Order: sequence, then C-alpha cells, then structure tokens
Amino acid sequence: MKFIKTFIFTLILIVVGIAAYIYSGNYDVAATRPDSIVVKWTLDFAKHRSIKKHSYGIERPRLNDGELVEIGFHHYENMCIGCHGSPNAEPAKGFNPSPPRLAKEAEELSSSELFWITKNGIKMTGMPAFGIDHSDEDIWAIVAFLKRLSDLSPEEYQLMKNSNMLSGMEGKSDVDDFEHDEHEHYGH
Repeated sequence: MKFIKTFIFTLILIVVGIAAYIYSGNYDVAATRPDSIVVKWTLDFAKHRSIKKHSYGIERPRLNDGELVEIGFHHYENMCIGCHGSPNAEPAKGFNPSPPRLAKEAEELSSSELFWITKNGIKMTGMPAFGIDHSDEDIWAIVAFLKRLSDLSPEEYQLMKNSNMLSGMEGKSDVDDFEHDEHEHYGH
C-alpha cells in the first residue's frame, strides 16, 4: 500500500512539475530551436503509431494508371513542391520539423498511410489537411504520383513539368507490385 501511495505522489509531482515548466514559458517553441531528443522521439513515435492505426483498413484503388499519376503530378506541383521539394529542388527550410523528401517517404509508407496523411494532415508539422477541399479521387491521384516519385530523375521530373505529359512513365515501377505493409495488422 505504501508503494502505491509513493507512486501516486511521485506521479502527481511529475505532472505538477511539467505543468509548472510549461506555464513558466521557458520551453522554447521557436522553429529555429530543435526539439530535445526526448520530445522529438515522443512526437515521432506518436505520429507514426497514429498514422499506422488511422490508415489501417483504408482500401486503395489501383494506382498504376498513367492518367491518375499525371493528375497527381499536377496536384503535387500546385500543393506539395513548395514544402517537400522535388528531384530538382530541396525541401523548404525554416520548418520544425523539416518537411520530408517525399520520394524517400513514399517508399517507406504504404499507399493507405500516404492517403491518410494527405487527407487529414499532421498537427504541429505544417502539413495541412487536403481532404477539406479535395476529393478522395484527387488525393489518390497524389498518392499514385508519390509512389512513382522515387523513380524520377531530375531530368525526367523536369520533362514532365515542361511537357505536362507522362512520357516514359508507363511501365515504370508498378505501384501495385511493390506496396509494403498494406495488409499489416495494427499493432504487429
């Protein structure tokens, strides 16, 4: 019984200490100051677990349609390139956390996870929720393009930008063939 009282008292002290620290204003929220290792790990862990849980079970359409990829390219150029960059441009600076390079991120996340992130956004990262003013079909088009993005050289990306066409894209990396974790069960 004494252990339980000590544990509860210690927990209350920790909560009060954290609240006092937050209230004091000493925690620096400036985007120019990196988060501590503990804060960064906690936020990253919570973000990844939340994305995995909330995206589980989202059914995806076939994403290897060239027209769908082209629509996604146009959305990417209009909405995403300013923060996430492209094969020709670095991601934007001044964000904390920094926007990820989506060519790499799209290889690591499933299509359902990319869809959920694009549709719902992510708090405290600058990532907006595009599902507010874009249809699910538009968001799936963005995902289709993201799944092709890592295959694009800077020259191919520029060619797409210049020609507004997907010349040479047909047959490259069929998204449906390399999808990972699409059927992973939450918590495993």
